[in-house]
Amino acid sequence: MTEAVPWPFAGRVGGLVAGTHPLTESYLAEHLASDLSSIVERANGMVMAETGLRPVGTPTVVLVSRRQWVERNIAAFQRMLEPAERRLAESNDVSASVSRRIVAAETGAMLGFLSRRVLGQYELVLPTGADGDSVAFVAPNILAMERNHQLRPGEFRTWIALHEAAHRAQFLGVPWMRGHFLELVRQMVEAAQPSRISRVRSLWRHVTVARRDGSPLIDERGLLGLFATPEQSEVLDRIQGLMSLLEGHGHVVMDRIGRRILVSQGRMASLLKARRSDPKTAAFFRLTGMELKMRQYEQGERFVLEVERVAGWDALDRAWVRPENLPTVAEIGNPTAWLSRVA
Repeated sequence: MTEAVPWPFAGRVGGLVAGTHPLTESYLAEHLASDLSSIVERANGMVMAETGLRPVGTPTVVLVSRRQWVERNIAAFQRMLEPAERRLAESNDVSASVSRRIVAAETGAMLGFLSRRVLGQYELVLPTGADGDSVAFVAPNILAMERNHQLRPGEFRTWIALHEAAHRAQFLGVPWMRGHFLELVRQMVEAAQPSRISRVRSLWRHVTVARRDGSPLIDERGLLGLFATPEQSEVLDRIQGLMSLLEGHGHVVMDRIGRRILVSQGRMASLLKARRSDPKTAAFFRLTGMELKMRQYEQGERFVLEVERVAGWDALDRAWVRPENLPTVAEIGNPTAWLSRVA
């Protein structure tokens, strides 16, 4: 069976864009590896105290290169999209073959670019397809940030670990969250058009129009959006509302703890904000359609802070009671409406 997306090709493109970095194999990476496990353990404890969310167990800490980060994400995508692959893949049409390679190239290029900037990632789905509980840190990016900006390694690593610990608390400390998120992904994938040939042709038309208009192939809906049908917009909205909440909540928790325990927290936050607004990065986000996604995460942070201002920090616990209490995309921009609905 022909794959809907030629993932090995995506991996090769991603690896080329990711490139290599001399710090990946340096003695500094070895020290980083020995340091991170204890840092993550402390970060988990602080996040639990801050949020009241109590995930069980101990996460696996993984140190990866940029190329390895690309490979792990492609493998996770492949596992999550496997049902769609089975339904959408068959076609010998030349245009379908070209469109699949374009999708793979742009996916690989996007991941390759991000691999040069991402610092840490909580892995909900492992590359093997199993349920995950691991935190991956991209060694050369962390070490380069510390060296280029003369950051205190202990503080910088703790600050990054706090953000990933917040995501772990959300997915494992809320009993239904992991299952709910994966169910939304399953609904997206299973709702793919049943006709393999018609869906591939639709994908080819999407590629053709995007190329003609100069619009991004992968828009704010991410990779799943490539397989989306018009009927799936409701599920996409639910996913985007959920991710806005989780990212916003994670940023607030990270910064709040950091301000109390890290002397250089303010400087680190300013550096990362400037890094995100770098013209080259901004151009990439516009090109790939991820600019809107970044705005949604910022809106998520504003949502969390406004809910706290109006009703107190504990009011956010309403979101963790049941899936129906999660804010919609519209409510992320209107916290008062969410409070009225769930209060």
